[in-house]
Amino acid sequence: MNLIEVYIYEVTRRLPNKNREDIGLELKSTIEDMLPEKYSEDEVKKVLVELGNPAVLASEYNERPMHLIGPKYYDLYMSLLKMIVPIAVVIAFISVVAKYLVGFEGGDTVLNMGLMILGEGIWSILNVFMQVFFWLTLTFAILERTDHNEDKYPRTMSLQKWTPDDLKNISYIPQNRAVSKGYVFGSLLWTAIWGTIYFNADHLAGVYEGTGEGLEFILPALNQEVLNSFWPLIVIVIGLEIVFALTLFIKNQWTKKIAFFNVIREVIAVIVLIFLITNSNLLNPEFLAYMSNILNIAADQIRNFIIGLTLILFPIFSIYNSVEGYRKANR
Repeated sequence: MNLIEVYIYEVTRRLPNKNREDIGLELKSTIEDMLPEKYSEDEVKKVLVELGNPAVLASEYNERPMHLIGPKYYDLYMSLLKMIVPIAVVIAFISVVAKYLVGFEGGDTVLNMGLMILGEGIWSILNVFMQVFFWLTLTFAILERTDHNEDKYPRTMSLQKWTPDDLKNISYIPQNRAVSKGYVFGSLLWTAIWGTIYFNADHLAGVYEGTGEGLEFILPALNQEVLNSFWPLIVIVIGLEIVFALTLFIKNQWTKKIAFFNVIREVIAVIVLIFLITNSNLLNPEFLAYMSNILNIAADQIRNFIIGLTLILFPIFSIYNSVEGYRKANR
């Protein structure tokens, strides 16, 4: 076996056809120059070890990269992947939750609905992750192979080589003021859940009874017509919560302006709740009668207790959230 010929073959077969012959001759000449006039097989092996793995040597001749995403774009690729995947995953899960809550019927059981949301939610998350991963990877793989710039310096978000001037575009965020992505996505998910329940309260919020298959919805606690009459105010509250969450996501930290915005949001939410909870027709009379029969307490007392408890707890939580926002901003 001619080790030199086999080695040259192993290198050139990894190269484009148009370059194979020239590179093969060049490589053969290089190997012969490294060997003495009369050489042994051991001397050939020593030279081939010095030249290295044929695949590595081929990559040095080859104009195309032998990696999917190289160091030039890897950091940018990972940064975008970490940024896009969580957003896409949360939106996908929110869509699944909203679909099942909107389509929920009184005959369905909460347990079954929860299992369906969990199952489809996991599948939706995996599907979205694979889609984002595939298309983003494909984009960067193409970018890697169409970039004919010879420098190998890693690229920034602007696709340019890093310079100290790039530091001017980066806001230093102290760790104790930073906002976690989990907090932002949790806020958006919670807004989607309570908003969906609000507009479908007549078959989601109320009395459930246990059956052999799980829990069955039998009686709504709230008057859906009253809830729907407040829809413009509720849409404003939902809009403020979404804008607040997106602002935190963009800024990635608590600031005094965001803390002030948080206070405004909480104040508006409390005012809307006060108008809503004090509406005399909000609570379903049949629900009050049902609870009165179970607890052996007058329906009016139950109504007053629900209203009073809501008017105490909700403002307390709102004040706490407002103070906590300022506390984080002033760290």
